[in-house]
Amino acid sequence: MMDEAAQPNALENGRATPAKAGSVQPTREKESASTPSLSRGEITRQRILEAAEAVFGELGYYEASISEITRRAGVAQGTFYIYFRTKREIFVELVKDLGRRLREASAAATAGLTNRLEIERQGFIAFFRFAAAHHSVYRIVEEAERVAPEAAQEYYQSISRGYARGLRAAMEAGQIRSMDPETLAYALMGIGHFLALRWIVWPQLTNAPESAAASEAPAAPAAAHTSQDESEPSAEQVLPSQVFATLMDFITHGLAVTASPAKPGSEARPSEPQPD
Repeated sequence: MMDEAAQPNALENGRATPAKAGSVQPTREKESASTPSLSRGEITRQRILEAAEAVFGELGYYEASISEITRRAGVAQGTFYIYFRTKREIFVELVKDLGRRLREASAAATAGLTNRLEIERQGFIAFFRFAAAHHSVYRIVEEAERVAPEAAQEYYQSISRGYARGLRAAMEAGQIRSMDPETLAYALMGIGHFLALRWIVWPQLTNAPESAAASEAPAAPAAAHTSQDESEPSAEQVLPSQVFATLMDFITHGLAVTASPAKPGSEARPSEPQPD
C-alpha cells in the first residue's frame, strides 16, 4: 500500500498494548530519546501528542479532556497551552501527525524498491504493522470526520496523492496496466483499510475456534515467532497468512499488464463474395 513517493518515522513494530491509566504508549518517547536533533520542547510536544493519541483512542473526542492528556503525558496543564490552544487543536494536529507517521513508515519500508508489486507488498506490510501498533487511529480518524472534517479529508488525501503518483509512474514504465491512478489509489487504500479493520481492529471477530485455541495455548504461537527478527515481524504476525496471500494474489493479477482488448466493431468478419 502506498509507495516511496506517498509516504514522508521508522516502522512501528509489533502490536500495541492498550495504554494503562496514567501512562502513555512508549513508541514516540523511544524515538525522541534516540533522536538528538529534537529539542527539549519538541520532545515534550511529542509526549503530549502521544498521550492525546491514547486518550482520544480510549475515550473518544467528547469524553477526552486536556487534564487527562496532561496527566498521562506527565506535564502541567500550563505546559499544554504552550503548544496547543484547545482540545480541538491538538485533536486536529494528532490526525495530521498520525497521517505523517503512516506515510513515513511506508516510505521507510519501500525505500530503494523499483518493482511496483514489491512496493505494494512492502507498503501493505508497513500499513498493517502501523495499524497493529496504533489501533486508535481508526477511532480517531472516524471521529475527525465529524469533529474536524477538513483534517479527516486531508488525512486520506495526503496518502492518496503520493500513492497515485507512484502508480502513475509504474504505469508509464509499463510495470502495471494503465488505469486511472487516483481511482486505483483509493481502491487499494480501501482494501487495506477494511482488511486491517477486520483482522487487526476487530480481532475478537476472527474465527472463534482459532481464537479459542490460541487463547488456551498462547505459549506455542509466541515461541514460533521468537526465531524471527522481532524488529521486522512478518506479515503473518500481523495478519493471518492466508489473508495476506489472498491480498497479494488479488493485487498481482489486478495490476498485471494484459493484452489490449479488441475495440468494439473491430472483430474479424467473414469475407463477403466479390462481384464478378
